[in-house]
Amino acid sequence: MTYTLYYSPGAASMAVHWMLIETGIPFEARLVSIDAGEQKSPEYLRVNPSGRIPALMVDGAARTESAALLMLLAERHPEKGLAPAPGTAGRGEWLEMMVYLANTVLPAMRDWFYAGTDGDPSGAEAVKALARRRIEGAWDRLDAQLADDRSHLLGNRLSTADLLATMLLRWSRNMPRPAIQWQNLAPYIRRMRAMPSFIELNRREGLTDWSN
Repeated sequence: MTYTLYYSPGAASMAVHWMLIETGIPFEARLVSIDAGEQKSPEYLRVNPSGRIPALMVDGAARTESAALLMLLAERHPEKGLAPAPGTAGRGEWLEMMVYLANTVLPAMRDWFYAGTDGDPSGAEAVKALARRRIEGAWDRLDAQLADDRSHLLGNRLSTADLLATMLLRWSRNMPRPAIQWQNLAPYIRRMRAMPSFIELNRREGLTDWSN
């Protein structure tokens, strides 16, 4: 199986790009620069009419949504071990964490970054204040999850939840209280950033502003 990933550096495609590198699944990467507005180009809109990143070509069809793509890849490549198998004890916790990150943290992050453009600019500060409370509440939850000295969010084994969470934690780096200021998140972040696949991901995407 081969895939084509449409990505933009540091964007919501980052976790999917990371998973493909970590697992060694064959893929082609195609850069779509958000800074240059290429996600709104006619060429990309033919791939993903929503004009959002990422998109992943799977068996000739474009699939979207970061969390869904991570879960799909984990399902299609169970031998990579990035998700508990259906019917196993950890499956429910994995599903819960993936949906929590996708339904709670991702939308709050969008509200934080795009409050002034997605809605009424006059209410942007109130939207950002609420988004910050939700994001920091999420860091409280993840910090508590790691309080028993586990190495990863769901125990002592890497899963797609770690890839998605680390992407979101990175996005907080310039917020008033970045995630690395939480007691248990700080060593977790450093462990994730030390992974060879994360270092390679940053090299390929040309990112230098969030490393050990």
